[in-house]
Amino acid sequence: MELASLTRELVSIPSHVDETAAGDAIEDWLDAETDASVERDPAGNVLARRGSPGGPSLAMVGHHDVVPPDDSQVVGDTYDVFERDGRLHGRGTADMKGALAAMLLAFRDADLSPGGSRERPAELVFASFVGEEVGGEGARHAIDRGFAPDVAVVGEGSTNYSQPGVTDVVVAHKGRRASTITATGVASHASEPESGENAIYRASEAVDVVQKMPVSRVAVAEEELCGSVVVTEIEGGSAWNVVPERCSFTVDERTVPGERAPLERLESIDGVEWTVEQDLPPMACSDDGFAETALEAVRAVHERRGAPHPAHTTKPHATDAGWLADRAGTACVIVGPAEPGEAHTAEESVSVAVLERCRECYDEIAARWVQSVGEGSSTDE
Repeated sequence: MELASLTRELVSIPSHVDETAAGDAIEDWLDAETDASVERDPAGNVLARRGSPGGPSLAMVGHHDVVPPDDSQVVGDTYDVFERDGRLHGRGTADMKGALAAMLLAFRDADLSPGGSRERPAELVFASFVGEEVGGEGARHAIDRGFAPDVAVVGEGSTNYSQPGVTDVVVAHKGRRASTITATGVASHASEPESGENAIYRASEAVDVVQKMPVSRVAVAEEELCGSVVVTEIEGGSAWNVVPERCSFTVDERTVPGERAPLERLESIDGVEWTVEQDLPPMACSDDGFAETALEAVRAVHERRGAPHPAHTTKPHATDAGWLADRAGTACVIVGPAEPGEAHTAEESVSVAVLERCRECYDEIAARWVQSVGEGSSTDE
C-alpha cells in the first residue's frame, strides 16, 4: 500500500531536534514523483507548486517536525514504526507524518484542468513546515517571505471530533497566550514587615484578579468555543525570615477568535508587570464558501464508504492554521487523521483506514475546489 509505505518512510526519520533529513526525504519524493516546482527555503520548509502562479491557490499544509520521542519509540538512529491491528505506531504517525504522506499523494494526483464554461488557471501548493511544535517558526518564516495561499487545508487531527467514525472539517480553533506576571517589592526582615513591601502579597492580588476574569466565548459552527485563563506556576521569596522583594507567576490563556482576557488590568496594581512570552493565534475560517466546499467533499467520501456524516466543528489546540489566518489572510480548514489523545504519547498511532479516508478527502477537496475555480465561483471572489 503506497500510503502506508510512505508514512512508514517519513515516520522512521528522526525530526525532533533537526528536521533536515525529513525535509530532504519530502523534497526528494516531490522531485521524483511530481512535475511541481519545488523549493527548500532558508528555514528548511519544503514548498511545492503545481498549476498557474497568479491564479487562485489552494494549499495542502503540514509539518515534518515532531515532539521528542519516548525511549521506546527509538531504535538505533531511527524512530521505530510498526503496524499492528490496522494501525501504524510510532512518533509522528498521528502528528503528523501520516497526514503529510496522504497530502503528498493527493498533491501529486490532483487534476488541475478545471471544467466549466469560464476556465481560469488554478495553483495547487504543498507546504511542509519546520518548527510547528515550537510555536510555528517555519510557518511564520514562510509567511514573512510571501507565502499567502487563498485557501488551505491543514492536516492536523480532526477525526472523531463530532462523533465516532468520522473525519470532521474543523473551521475554528483556540490560540494560546503564555504570560509571566512579575511583582516587585522591597525586602526587609520578617520581624519588621512594615519596613518592606511584600511582593508575594502584590502577586496574590494579581492572582485574585486573574481568577475573577470572565471567560471569553465565541459562537462558531453551531458550537460555543470557550477560552480560559489560569495561573499555572508561582515562584517567590528567598528565605523564611525575609519579606520578599520579588514574586512571579505564569498564566496560560486559551484565546478564541476576536476575544482576549483583559490581562492588561494587572499592571494597574503597584509593582506588577505583565510580559507576553508566547502568543499563538486562534483561527476561524474566513471563507464560508470554502468551508462548505470542504465539508461537501468530505461528506461525499464518507457516503461512498458508508460512514456517518461529518460536520463543521472546532478544535481546542493551536495549529499553523492560526498563523496562516492571522498573518497571511488565508482561509483555513483542518482535516486530518489524528484522533483526540493520539498525538505526543508513548503509544502514538494512526489508523491506516483513516489515513486512506483522509487521502480521499484531500483528493475530493482539491477536485471540487478546482471545479469551482473553473466555473467562476472561486472562493477568492
